[in-house]
Parts: sequence; C-alpha cells; structure tokens
Amino acid sequence: MANIETQVAINAPASKVWAILTDFAAMQAWNPFIRSISGSPSPGGRLSVQIALPGQAAMTFNPTVLVASPERELRWRGTLMGRWIFAGEHYFVLDQVGPRMTRFTHGEYFSGLLAPLIMRGSALAATQQGFAAMNDALKRRAE
Repeated sequence: MANIETQVAINAPASKVWAILTDFAAMQAWNPFIRSISGSPSPGGRLSVQIALPGQAAMTFNPTVLVASPERELRWRGTLMGRWIFAGEHYFVLDQVGPRMTRFTHGEYFSGLLAPLIMRGSALAATQQGFAAMNDALKRRAE
C-alpha cells in the first residue's frame, strides 16, 4: 500500500473552501490537477473525474463517493479491475481551525496487488506534485 497526503492552510472559512471544491462546473477554470468532475457528490453516487498529472496525458475514471459531509469531507474510491487489483481512495478533509482559517488535507490511499508497481518513483512524485498544485490553486481561489 502507498499513500500521499498533503496539507495547506487557507485563509477562508470551510464553507467557502467547500463551495469551491464542490462547484464541479468551475473546476477546469482553476484546478491544474483535477480538470473536470461530473456527477453528484453524494454517498453511493458515481462521479466522472478527469485528472492531469504534471507532464502526462489526462486520465478519466469513475469512482464511487464514499463520504460527502458538507464543509468537512469529500471522499471517493476508484478501482482498476476490482479493489484487490488496484484501488485509490481519494480524500479532501476541511478542518476549520479559526473563524477564517481552514486546514485543507488532500490525500489518497492506494491498495491492491498492482499498487506497489503503479505508485512508485516518478508516478508517486507526479501525483504528489499534482496534489500540491491543486492545493495552491484552491488556496489562491479561496483567499
């Protein structure tokens, strides 16, 4: 299993950060990592998510929403040929740490037989760079 977790402090309330994060129609205008999302952020729902890792072609996958707790957490899981082959559980956690300050945690747990082969070296580094780029862009948009 591999995982990536990044954080950024955003000088904005969690309500504003959540509104930006779940405004899927505007995602392409500001997000360099997640280029588009369609679907409804509700538990059990399916999304269509297109990501673009730095220096790589865009990829589209269709994860299932696991958690959609407004102003607190959005989490989904995508799989490749079943959870035991490859799965990624992607999450965004918003912690209101002050009246106008949110700690945004962005991460993913990778599991399955292929996880150690797929998520290593340059793939792991590119994914982490993508997360950091998204965090910075979200911070700029919210502040």
